[in-house]
Amino acid sequence: MRFTTVLPFTLLALTPILVFAQDGGIDGATTSVEAAGYSCDPSKCKLPDCNCASTSPPGGIKPSDTPQFIVFTADDAIQSYTLDAVNQFLAHRKNPNGCAPKMTYFTSLNYTNYTLVTDWFVAGNEIADHTMTHVGTPSAEEINGNLIALNSLAGIPLSSITGFRAPFLSYNADTLKNLAAARFTYDSSAAASIPVTDPDTDAYWPYTLDNGMANNCLTVPGTCKGEPKLPGFWEIPMYAFFDNRGVAGPHLMDPWLDAANGGTRVNDSATLDYMKNTFTAHYNNNRQPIGLYTHPIHVSSTYPGVDVTRGRIAMINAFLDWAQEQQNVWIVSNEQLLAWVRNPVPVSELGNVAALRCSTPQVDASLKICNGIPQNEQGILSHCAFSDFPFYTCYGCPEVQPSPNNPNPAQQVPEGQNARFRLPANCSTPFWDPIDGKCICTSSTCAFADDSRPIGPNGANLTGGGLGGSFENASASQSPYIPFNGDLPSLPKGVWPSVLLACTGALLGSLGLVARL
Repeated sequence: MRFTTVLPFTLLALTPILVFAQDGGIDGATTSVEAAGYSCDPSKCKLPDCNCASTSPPGGIKPSDTPQFIVFTADDAIQSYTLDAVNQFLAHRKNPNGCAPKMTYFTSLNYTNYTLVTDWFVAGNEIADHTMTHVGTPSAEEINGNLIALNSLAGIPLSSITGFRAPFLSYNADTLKNLAAARFTYDSSAAASIPVTDPDTDAYWPYTLDNGMANNCLTVPGTCKGEPKLPGFWEIPMYAFFDNRGVAGPHLMDPWLDAANGGTRVNDSATLDYMKNTFTAHYNNNRQPIGLYTHPIHVSSTYPGVDVTRGRIAMINAFLDWAQEQQNVWIVSNEQLLAWVRNPVPVSELGNVAALRCSTPQVDASLKICNGIPQNEQGILSHCAFSDFPFYTCYGCPEVQPSPNNPNPAQQVPEGQNARFRLPANCSTPFWDPIDGKCICTSSTCAFADDSRPIGPNGANLTGGGLGGSFENASASQSPYIPFNGDLPSLPKGVWPSVLLACTGALLGSLGLVARL
């Protein structure tokens, strides 16, 4: 059966708080050439571990041989309604190689259902860090505590949590330094705020901070002009859309919530126009990535109190349908984008890029194992019935809720049962049995199926597939998206969650990070 939404009875009460947390807009240029003071020698800074901030495709590849990437991300808690909101845009699509698009979910932990994190990760999506309690300019405890909790309660390998986005896009130089110290691969909190058609554009391809930051130089003190120097640590800029006002009309996160062209009311047709125009500017120039950066709550049709029209959902799908009709367009996660940037190949060789392939774990459907595959884990999840936000997990309930100063609490052990085993570093999540504490296969026998198809001779016919239909007749019936499917019983009713987000904790012990550092 379908996952039921955790805490359905609290959604109306939480809406004002969660909507407040959805900030992510800019109102003009966030950098300038003078403020950046950026200098990088490409003869010394070379891929795969160093890349200068540049508007040109990496590796000297011609724009015409460069794929056009659409990065799809989501921020905040993971619940069934947020995954269904994402799936209404992605589940019915295919990339040119026949693989379903993957995305990056920047996950914060308040109101998150951990077993859904596991399932989303095992389905092939990227899970990234968004702090434990959704605080801007976060402490190291907020960042590292999220790592530890996602590993211990959702079974996400520490080595797989490589990316970070700051809540409210609020960070400082110390944030970047803390991320590099914790062995993150990239941050994606800085805006590309000047159109690609402007000679002073800041729409750089992802770059390393060997020579400091080159974005947000007007808004984040202590960065740019060579600082902070963090060799091998990447910035993946967030690429804004622009309406008819150009640099004065940027739209970054959830652009469909903004009024276009200086207007006072949201107009879906105007939004679609400027999204297409911005995409075209990227596509016809140096093919810098473009991004759909979402807070899924705003496009959820199953979250009470959220006013999202059918026409708006259709408009976003119409944009993706139109984009996928163009040659060489791929919808990807940040992880997939960065894999290509570090080892770029022309479109004719994209079939050889492992990160873009379909990789599905092969596990006997009849096997009872709590592993992030709904058909296997049905009936054996642990229900953690905390009064403010209960959740399910494969890895045993903690005695107390995780917090920045205690991200991996001791485990509750129900009478007559044994403690569940947390994921070790030498077994993949879908093959780990946390109840028996064993890997069901070895490195030589664990199998993944590759369902990718050839992308065409010499890169020909590199188009994806979408929903069909049109934005104009959105009132007509369309092919339904496939809801995120899992097996969870409903949580008991009558539980009223706290409406206060947890405060930043005190000093975090370093034990949980040993395997990562």
